[in-house]
Amino acid sequence: MTRNARTHMMVLPGDGIGPEVIRQAERVLEWFATHRGLDVELQHGDFGVGAYYRSGRILQDELLADILAADLVLFGAMGGGADHRAIPQEIRLREGLPGVRKSMQVYANIRPVKPFRTLAAASPIRAEVTEGVDMLVIRELIGGIYFGEPRGIETLPDGTRRGVNTHVYTTPEIQRIGRVAFDLARSRRRHVTSVDKANVMVAGALWRSEIDALQAQHYPDIALDHMYVDNCAMQIVRAPRQFDVLVTDNLFGDILSDCASTISGSLGMLPSASLSDPGPDRRRKGLYEPAHGSAPDIAGQDKANPLAAILSVAMALEMGCERPDDARLLERAVEAALGHKRTADIAEPGVEVVSTTGMGDAVLGELDRLRDAGV
Repeated sequence: MTRNARTHMMVLPGDGIGPEVIRQAERVLEWFATHRGLDVELQHGDFGVGAYYRSGRILQDELLADILAADLVLFGAMGGGADHRAIPQEIRLREGLPGVRKSMQVYANIRPVKPFRTLAAASPIRAEVTEGVDMLVIRELIGGIYFGEPRGIETLPDGTRRGVNTHVYTTPEIQRIGRVAFDLARSRRRHVTSVDKANVMVAGALWRSEIDALQAQHYPDIALDHMYVDNCAMQIVRAPRQFDVLVTDNLFGDILSDCASTISGSLGMLPSASLSDPGPDRRRKGLYEPAHGSAPDIAGQDKANPLAAILSVAMALEMGCERPDDARLLERAVEAALGHKRTADIAEPGVEVVSTTGMGDAVLGELDRLRDAGV
């Protein structure tokens, strides 16, 4: 996609706090359209648990076709509460977010962990540990134990039940996520840490072997080390500066990226991008979403932190729209806003606590200030 091309973005606010945080993200997009020449066409879709109770489907076939036709997808949150659990699991998997990711073939989930200096005191981890952290967590998103077959719950002859999930990976699945990690490392500090549980999991042993082979054949310029997932979780909390690019499977990536969010002070600060392979036009499909959930306990109260959604827009500007300068501008505005305004999840003494909308106002105000300063 060239910098001046029109971007067709599908917006899926979803459930819980999704509509609230996505509205603030849309305000940011509107600012860039007005003041920076971003040519973006927004199309909205009804997706999620709420859609299921309105129409009988989490994801209508027509909406899926529109999602697949879009350049980018901006997503809020799905599920939460008793309404979510009442939907059969097979429907949630097929029509819910896992099914959308699978249909889009967005196998590479990228979560940057780079804390803002102004939030150092908000993290439960000491500032001297988090200072200078700059890592990417690369999670394989559409394989592994979340999708493997066989799966299900069966009743045994003695009347007890057994639940089965299958953890499975193939050479192509491992190598394509490995390429994403190594390619990103080439533009950073040239260090990849691959995380597995190869000492007890056969698929983990294959994972390690294939990552080793990929590095030896195609990326000898990139330093590679391996780490077991339990040790990695400890190291993220103990000494996170050692990591540059961390690549792992679907289950471990889900857990470790949430663990890493403590470095940023809150899961409400963690954006993500999920990318496909490049198509014939060399463009990657992208699903951009905050890493947090639907938070039904505060939904509709204008309390949620919208910054993960807003920072997901920054990732979309850089990766989907090829506008890295705009992405950096938005990140600067977020950091400046955090200097004087906070939502409750990252509040600290002496800083004004504001609503979801108030946090959006603060970011837009800083964008205006930076624009007026000629940045």
